[in-house]
Amino acid sequence: MTPIPLENAHVTLEPLGLHHVGPLERAAADGELWKLWFTSVPSPGQMTAYVEAALRGQQAGRMSPWAVRENVSGEIVGTTRYYDIVEDPPRLAIGYTWYARRWQRSHLNTACKHLLFANAFQNEGAVAVEFHTDAYNQDSQRAIERLGAHREGVLRAHKRRPDGSLRDTVCYSVLATEWPDVDRWLQLRLSRLISLR
Repeated sequence: MTPIPLENAHVTLEPLGLHHVGPLERAAADGELWKLWFTSVPSPGQMTAYVEAALRGQQAGRMSPWAVRENVSGEIVGTTRYYDIVEDPPRLAIGYTWYARRWQRSHLNTACKHLLFANAFQNEGAVAVEFHTDAYNQDSQRAIERLGAHREGVLRAHKRRPDGSLRDTVCYSVLATEWPDVDRWLQLRLSRLISLR
């Protein structure tokens, strides 16, 4: 699953490359996002390794990473990707998503996720899209729930955080059969968020 450019009126998802390292470092510095111990935002000087790891995942067929460009400013404001890509039945997870602090709780996440859902269900034929987040990341859980995803459960002591501690992973999903309703909901939500700007 090779990443292709995805675009709507609000954001453009560009296939991730090493040329995005500098802009992503600037985006991560807005809010010093690496200080959140339950996220995977790279600390200063680690962005090149972060992007290279994503590109290795892409070459291995496990990931499809993008840089997120906000269309009005033209700035790279974060990153996201598909991962845990499975062929039969076709399913994937959306994650490794983070945005510069000034774009958090804006229309940006809804616009990005709408693009990623549409591509997964309409172009890639996914039967399900998953989300996984740290049990301590309450903001992420609320954001996923606002997208219309269903909470599946918790995998305890599931993965290591960047600091080496074990995390419990909260799992969510949206099924292809649910996509038409989620599509309508996200379009409505996006129009409301835009009207509040």
